[in-house]
Amino acid sequence: MTLQKVGNTTLSDAFDTLETRAPAEREAALFAMLPDILKQAAQAPAYAQRLQGLDLDGIRSREALATLPVLRKSELPGLQKAALPFGGFVPGAPGSFGRLFTSPGPIFEPEADAPDPWNAARGLFAAGFRRGDVVLNTFSYHLTPGGFIMDSGARALGCAVIPAGPGNTEQQFELIEAYRPVAYCGTPDFLKILLDGAASSGRDVSSIRRALVSGAAFPKSLQDEFSAKGIEAYQAYATADLGFIAYETPAREGLVVNEDIIVEIVRPGTGDPVPEGDVGEIVVTTLDRHRPFIRLALGDLTAAMSGSSPCGRTNMRIKGWMGRADQATKVKGMFVRPEQVAEIGRRQPALGRLRLVVTRDGETDVMTLMAETDNPSDALAATLAEALQTILKLRGSVMLISPGSLPNDGKVIADERTFS
Repeated sequence: MTLQKVGNTTLSDAFDTLETRAPAEREAALFAMLPDILKQAAQAPAYAQRLQGLDLDGIRSREALATLPVLRKSELPGLQKAALPFGGFVPGAPGSFGRLFTSPGPIFEPEADAPDPWNAARGLFAAGFRRGDVVLNTFSYHLTPGGFIMDSGARALGCAVIPAGPGNTEQQFELIEAYRPVAYCGTPDFLKILLDGAASSGRDVSSIRRALVSGAAFPKSLQDEFSAKGIEAYQAYATADLGFIAYETPAREGLVVNEDIIVEIVRPGTGDPVPEGDVGEIVVTTLDRHRPFIRLALGDLTAAMSGSSPCGRTNMRIKGWMGRADQATKVKGMFVRPEQVAEIGRRQPALGRLRLVVTRDGETDVMTLMAETDNPSDALAATLAEALQTILKLRGSVMLISPGSLPNDGKVIADERTFS
């Protein structure tokens, strides 16, 4: 295994050989495992209903996977409330897990009784965390899994973890000065609070030299600020349901998707994969027998990047968080949703990107469907206007535009209204 120098830290290129295998080899391994995972998921009543009548042994490709229904994270609170605690989507009983959590929603989440159950070790390793490091973990340990996600990953690497949680900066300074942690886990915002607070109060936090941040925006300006203070900080895309989905590497070119999960990028409001490079909604399938998720749509937008990372890892890369896919809005008192706009596109497959623009004309809401097409005509505009009224139950105008006119930002509904 080769070594590379990043800042003042020498990092080995990969956590293990899985990260550097040929993409075709990885793809074959993932989809060879998938049918058994689907059968395991089908032991839970809600998945049994969703997968009923399907040839699960035949789901061995991305094309086949895309035929399965999407489960939207936004649906989970209602589904779980109707069938507490997990909505019928978990094969095991609550007592078969190691820990049980709740996140805002509320959404109830079990933690498998296993080392590194959230698959965080890879991302921490990519950020330079190593055996023997002392880690200050400021993610919350109270009811939500955030603190335990990082804690279990760091301890799987052989690190010692300070379970600090967020807040109480004075006590944090005491811990840092006593234990001299070399690494930090938490939001980038709280790391800045600690650094600024230490500078103004004369406390010594100089032991911290690397960080894994998540849970908030991490702009280049803040990354540079940390780097100027001797801290190499990397970001991770993780959720309370799935753990680590993707993580930044020393290459600083996108986020590398974690091993043993399948990530799809789909058109918002659908389960249809978009072409590589197009912005769409993140959908994740996990190959976890304890807590399988089948096509969980997270409501976050991103885009897949072409090629492999210069760091040597060969898995799919994403551009990171690019906004929310849940763009539902109210027009004239009625909700308009991305899936309704997508249905118009399904009825006219020759169209390119669609965008429903909502504005105001005086005191009235106005909808305009912008549709990319190579063949504009009055007949097509009339057909789309009729579909708009049929599907959305609201009248709107249609603007036919040339292909490539709409930005590649994943936005399906643009609410441009201003209210004085």
